[in-house]
Amino acid sequence: MSSSGWILAVCLVVLGGGGHAVRAEEGPGSERNCSAIPPYLPPTAVNTTLRLRDLRESMIPLNISAYIIPATDAHLSEYIAPRDARLAWMSGFTGSAGTAVITQNKAVLWTDSRYWIQAERQMDCNWELERDASIRSITNWLILEIPEGDQVGFDPFLFSVDTFGVYNTNLAPAGRILKSIPDNLVDKIWTDRPPLPPDNPMRLPDSVIERTWPMKVEQIRAQMSDNPYKPTAVLLSALDETAWLFNLRGNDIPFNPFFYSYTLLSMDEIWLFVHNERISEELRVYLNASCYQAYCVQLLEYSSVRTYLRNYLQRPNTRVWVGTEYTNQALYELITPEDKLLTSTYSPVLTTKAVKDVTEQRILKEAHVRDAVAVMQLLLWLEKKVPEGTETELTAAQFVDQCRSKQKNSRGPSFETISASGPNAALAHYSPSTETARKLTVNEMYLVDSGGQYLDGTTDITRTVHWGTPTDFQKEAYTRVLMGNIEISRNIFPAGTRGVNMEMLGRRALWEVGLNYGHGTGHGVGNYFGVHEWPVGFQSNNIPFQEGMFTSIEPGYYKENDFGIRIEDIAVTVPATTKHSSNYLTFETVSLVPYDRKLINTSLLSPEQLHWLNSYYETIRSVVGPELETQGLKEEYDWMIKHTAPFLTAGASAVISSVTLLVTVLASVLLHNLL
Repeated sequence: MSSSGWILAVCLVVLGGGGHAVRAEEGPGSERNCSAIPPYLPPTAVNTTLRLRDLRESMIPLNISAYIIPATDAHLSEYIAPRDARLAWMSGFTGSAGTAVITQNKAVLWTDSRYWIQAERQMDCNWELERDASIRSITNWLILEIPEGDQVGFDPFLFSVDTFGVYNTNLAPAGRILKSIPDNLVDKIWTDRPPLPPDNPMRLPDSVIERTWPMKVEQIRAQMSDNPYKPTAVLLSALDETAWLFNLRGNDIPFNPFFYSYTLLSMDEIWLFVHNERISEELRVYLNASCYQAYCVQLLEYSSVRTYLRNYLQRPNTRVWVGTEYTNQALYELITPEDKLLTSTYSPVLTTKAVKDVTEQRILKEAHVRDAVAVMQLLLWLEKKVPEGTETELTAAQFVDQCRSKQKNSRGPSFETISASGPNAALAHYSPSTETARKLTVNEMYLVDSGGQYLDGTTDITRTVHWGTPTDFQKEAYTRVLMGNIEISRNIFPAGTRGVNMEMLGRRALWEVGLNYGHGTGHGVGNYFGVHEWPVGFQSNNIPFQEGMFTSIEPGYYKENDFGIRIEDIAVTVPATTKHSSNYLTFETVSLVPYDRKLINTSLLSPEQLHWLNSYYETIRSVVGPELETQGLKEEYDWMIKHTAPFLTAGASAVISSVTLLVTVLASVLLHNLL
């Protein structure tokens, strides 16, 4: 999935009770109109007058002329808990990407084009919208707005090392000074800030673990020992780093099984910074928390991480290894002098975690088989219900969540489902609500991007369908998106190739006719972890592919105000058989749900692409078929057989001859009834 409007649901908790929308006369449209007299505000806008007043008052004694509020948490997470949605609470804007700057007389939000309409619907007229998301735009505005020599306040826990560097590089030469304020100003005025979730961390069962936590600790310590710069400790700041290292999961972040934590791992000690009261006696025994040896985990309070890191650095001959991508400035700024610091883009835990072991690969594939059953149930249900005119984007999203909840090891959705029809599907990050959900019809394309959390894996899959008669352009666009998916999936490449060097394969068929898409082509996925798991994927800052990495492959196309197409599968890198070398890889697709054959124009496909497609469908039959039978889902089994019938090797349509289809379906049904 592409990171989405999932925060909207999360932030209903944040925004509720924190103020009422500014009263306005009824007006046309759902976006604010601040130039009207009186100004028009939609009912979705939030009154931020008192919040801004309180924040500005708190800025005065600190002698800061501006205060920056990013949309992240202290672990630089993509998905954040309601209690960390400070930008949403201050501004009303609940999009997943944005930055606010507040001065004594202005409040401004910066966000990208995905969220411009949303911002105009959610912010009141206290706020200005800058239609740009770059730090350069923010710093240019600050230089114009505040005098030389003035200070700009920020919470260093919410700035990555790299983000701080860019701000400082832009502001310092202009004489504007960044002031680190570790005590967040929004938290001080947010009187009804949501509390910590009540759930305690839990350990994974042995059935889904190949490496115990001491084995993982030993693996990371070996990398420390082999590093020529000889770090004495590794600091882990990203939430999935600690969760992976100790085989623990939590429930602090919506859709993500993480818990608030930091870890400092040295060659002979382990310090875990958590909310201590949430660690059960069972977990204390599991972590050897009652001793102080090399494989004993010393439990320290979450809030003490800065103090303890400072104390550790006062020891002689210490050097701390940090991954700059997920280490916040609040911790990084403590690691001085420079000879006590070792940096890499990603920590050794993140790069190690990216390569799944044999058990992780097996169970993640198994989770995708059960997930395919749930998605097939959705698609079959929609085929039957949409012509009746009773279903909406929201009911479809709810139905697929229900289907997944009935599967073995289900732990809920992995993100808020993107269920979008017609023009809503042209918004790559749209998620339906009771206010926005469109009725599903046979006359529009429908895109569903959804995923599940299972005890043995995390899934993410997108299918686009049409229940009526698609236009020739819709079929061409869909087919070219599919061609991009296939070209990456069937690609053979040397081990160690970076995803960015093959990413254009997902776009080439679109580029040939002047089409494109504005989001990434893929991201890593975890084992009961985040649905976007760095550092795997096809972007320039992703690490090279090795055997055993899982990634999404998700090209798309979006025609504004008309329709959207995305075809997303999860694939694992596996050894490829080549004539002259064994050190090559390819992708094995583990998402196993057929594409909408009505939208495929096979005359555009090469023989190699058509062969790949037919082989993929054979895999679906052989792998998902038995699972459907085991679950007693005969109607879904018949649907799967029909939709995975082999394609003709030539022709202008993906619709095989009626005789061939009839024979194929009848044969499979007869065989199914005999077994």
